[in-house]
Amino acid sequence: MKKIGIMTTGGDCSGLNTVINRIVCGAHARGWRTYGIIDGTDGLCCIPANAVELTPDTVPIENARLAGSFLHNGNIGVMNFETAAKSGRLGLFNKTLKKSLTTLNLDALILVGGNGSLSLAYKNNDIYSNLSLVCIPKTIDFDIPITERTIGFDTAVNELVKYCDQLILTSRSHHRWFVVQTMGRECGRLALNAGVAFGADAIIIPEIKFNVDDLIKHIRNVGRDYGIIMVSEGITLRGHSGRPADMISRKLTAAEIPNRTAFPDYIQRTGDTIANDRIIAAKMVTCALNAIENRETNVMTALRGGKCVTVPLSEFYESGDISRDPNIPDLCTSNAYVEPDDPLLGVATSMNIYIGQTK
Repeated sequence: MKKIGIMTTGGDCSGLNTVINRIVCGAHARGWRTYGIIDGTDGLCCIPANAVELTPDTVPIENARLAGSFLHNGNIGVMNFETAAKSGRLGLFNKTLKKSLTTLNLDALILVGGNGSLSLAYKNNDIYSNLSLVCIPKTIDFDIPITERTIGFDTAVNELVKYCDQLILTSRSHHRWFVVQTMGRECGRLALNAGVAFGADAIIIPEIKFNVDDLIKHIRNVGRDYGIIMVSEGITLRGHSGRPADMISRKLTAAEIPNRTAFPDYIQRTGDTIANDRIIAAKMVTCALNAIENRETNVMTALRGGKCVTVPLSEFYESGDISRDPNIPDLCTSNAYVEPDDPLLGVATSMNIYIGQTK
């Protein structure tokens, strides 16, 4: 009988509990035992590991829609990759994780994480050398290369659209503009998709250069005195500092355009998991369990052409834009961004949405 583990790491998002439920049900159908590792690598940094056996009864289907992670993603105050690297104890930390996994005596581990977690898994693969490692990509930022979707992204877009659906009502009532700042880090996919879905009047993302004067001219020519300007948190404005939405807001105020800023913040990580994310979760879990049956290791599930396949972690890492992680010394992560030929850029332009200086 196989023993497999599940671990959710990094930032949380909707869809994680769907993944956990589908893994447990799929493993149970195969006659396998499943163990959930509490608090991700933080929970692994304990001997014995902080792990519990999971059954279909402990992760019921009616709770699979909920946001967050039943297993938690980390615990403040516990040594992790970041604190270990900064304190010069990364070697000791890696040995502890490997020893903890050996104690659990798992045949396989399914790691559900973002681009940082997957990059760490690839760069520190010796930790998982005694088992089959299969990674499932999740993130609201959708900044993971070589997959057509990540778990949690579509629900985050949906939450942002619902937020703007309500915000536009007070915007109209008070004849003012709202500058809405989204998450996404240096990737603008969340802002772009939510902005197009809602019908924002402007979408400012890190990948596309923009001119404030052009933005102001566009707002004045919209034909009404209210609306939504979607701003990704990763944008910069030369000569200005602070939160991106605040910087844009100050420019609008100087141009005598009434406005307020709005920060949906962590609600983008919440919300009942929508159907598409649940379908993606089911596809990726099935692919991951099949990979374990086939004794694959150091692979990631990826959507390609609507189908789910496994790709080597090395391909994931080498396919993206490699940049240094700001929080973990000596770690580089693999990143994906909005490409210049992204069809949504053309869609936005055709809808008279100011998107910046596109070609």
